Amino acid sequence: MIYLDYQATTPLAPEARAAMLPWLAEDGFANPHSPHKAGRGAAAAVAAARTRIVAADPALANGKLWFTSGATEAVNWAIQATLVDAPATRRGIVTIATEHACTLDTAAWAARHGADVTILPVGPDGLIDLTQAAAAIGDRTAIVSAMLVNNEIGVIQPLAELAAIARAAGALFLCDAAQAYGRVPLPDADLIALSAHKIHGPKGIGALYVRDGIRLGALLHGGGQEGGIRSGTLSPMLCAGFGAAATVTYDRRDTDAAHVMELAQRFRAALPDWTVNGSTDHRYPGNLSLRRDGVDAAGLISRLRNVAFSAGSACASGSGRPSHVLRAIGLSDAHARNTIRLGFGRYTTSDEIDTAAALIAAAA
Repeated sequence: MIYLDYQATTPLAPEARAAMLPWLAEDGFANPHSPHKAGRGAAAAVAAARTRIVAADPALANGKLWFTSGATEAVNWAIQATLVDAPATRRGIVTIATEHACTLDTAAWAARHGADVTILPVGPDGLIDLTQAAAAIGDRTAIVSAMLVNNEIGVIQPLAELAAIARAAGALFLCDAAQAYGRVPLPDADLIALSAHKIHGPKGIGALYVRDGIRLGALLHGGGQEGGIRSGTLSPMLCAGFGAAATVTYDRRDTDAAHVMELAQRFRAALPDWTVNGSTDHRYPGNLSLRRDGVDAAGLISRLRNVAFSAGSACASGSGRPSHVLRAIGLSDAHARNTIRLGFGRYTTSDEIDTAAALIAAAA
């Protein structure tokens, strides 16, 4: 199987697997919130993992990192807690039409509970208009939420500028960095959502970074773990895996980036009659959203059983609805059905790219 669905999830790094295995041993079951020796050992592993994740990007240096079940929970927590605690004069959320469903659905929840929601459109390149964003963000905006690297088309939004606009208006800025952490330098944000399984770590764990000086209310209530604001027993195994994956990602960042760029160029050269969706300049190269007139993406995926790729977000797979991201950049439903997403990275080889490209071209 040639695996080309890195935006859905990434293969587990050997280093992450090795860090997790001790916590599956007979004596590795302790609760990290217990005061006895075994519990303290588990707590130390959690603390070490937290330190490793923060060390992987300078943008995480001036705040606290709280573990969550994934980036979806982190985004929900950031938006819901911000709006619940916001004054009555600041009940607005501004986000982007191409955001992940965890952001758009949380914004819809907020609208049902009285928030003013503004969804910024994007151009055919998938990028927002900063002038339009500045006009939408004002003194009633509580939070601005935006994805750094889009999960479907790989476009990189101008988040440094967007964060500055939000700060100038007195709003908090949330960066969904699930697809960016370890791949693209993170912006100076107030809140940052992370996911372990997008950087060769385990599924079921992510984190929310909260900048110093920001007080965030709880989303989950109970035992008061994670500084009293995120209840639930942490898994030392998952935390250790996340921490190890973060360290490897940091250590290999230049090597991985060069490898991914070479693979992207190889793919494009092998599939010259396919069109790239979104900006060709402002994008993460390990995500290629391509379309070709007359191709049925679903049929292509079904036909090529030895190549794993997708038509878009794994979260929306099987819904039968055209991608909201592709619609937002102006594509017709027909063009959306002509689109495939190819995701690749650290463990993808040049030979796999060549073989997959030939198979895709022949099947198309």
